[in-house]
Order: sequence, then structure tokens, then C-alpha cells
Amino acid sequence: MSDSPFLIRLAESDDDEFILDLVPRFISFPLPNGRTRTDCLKGIEADLVHHLDDQPPNSYIFVVENEDGDAVGFLQLQKTKDFFTHRDNCHIANIAVAQKYEGVGVGKFMLAYADSWAKEHHCQFVTLAVLPGNEKARDLYVSHGFDTDLMRLAKPVR
Repeated sequence: MSDSPFLIRLAESDDDEFILDLVPRFISFPLPNGRTRTDCLKGIEADLVHHLDDQPPNSYIFVVENEDGDAVGFLQLQKTKDFFTHRDNCHIANIAVAQKYEGVGVGKFMLAYADSWAKEHHCQFVTLAVLPGNEKARDLYVSHGFDTDLMRLAKPVR
């Protein structure tokens, strides 16, 4: 990854605003039935604030910079246990690219970094969850080798 135009580093407290400003990117597509933009925004932001402030074990937030030192995206990796095998997995909890840097390879760079991080940490799988309406991200993940593993279904209670 040394020939890449991007640098990845652990997030610092100065990065909080950049990271939290990207939260609306997680809901910029049709949401599932029963999910509101407000609830999703609040939930994602609260979870990220918890991880930024408390830095729980096995959760790592990285910031990607371009050659000019501009922050262009962030990646949150969590080391989790596989439900079936109890082996370690690398879970991509959050991944976002700043809108003005879309299409220049930042997402692919972060996915490749997640792969190498998972290998380095002896993980069995790299996992992630994606909302069904986020077709652009789903296409990227599939092109990077991700396939359906588990499906979570939900029904609003009325």
C-alpha cells in the first residue's frame, strides 16, 4: 500500500469534527421501512461519539489523508468474535468518504487496508453491514469480494 496516494492513521481528537460531519453520508439514500433519517443520524452519531470519546477495546478509528494532508475519509474497524466459529473477525463498523473525494479510490483503499489489518490480526473474515438502499456502497463491497453471509430482516411493530 506504499504506492498509494493516501495515508491512513489512527484518528486523533482533532479529527472528531471531520468524522462526525460525515455521518449524513450514512443516510443519503432510501432507508428501510420504519427507519427515519433523524433516528438513524442520532444513533450513528451517538455510537461514533462513544467510540471517539471512550475508545473501547477492540475498536479502532482511522482517518485517511490525501497527498496534500487533507482528510478524505474514515474507517472504523472492530475486532469481533465470529458467532459460529468463535474465531476473530474484523468488522468494518463504519466507512465513509467525503463527498468531494468520491470516485478517486478512497473507498477501495480503505477496504484494502481493512483486508491487510484483518490478516495482520489473524482474522477469519472481514464483515460489514450495509443498508439495502445504499446500492453504490453495496456494489463497491461486492466488487471487493464481499458476499452475503447473514441477512437481518426487520418489521416495524405497529
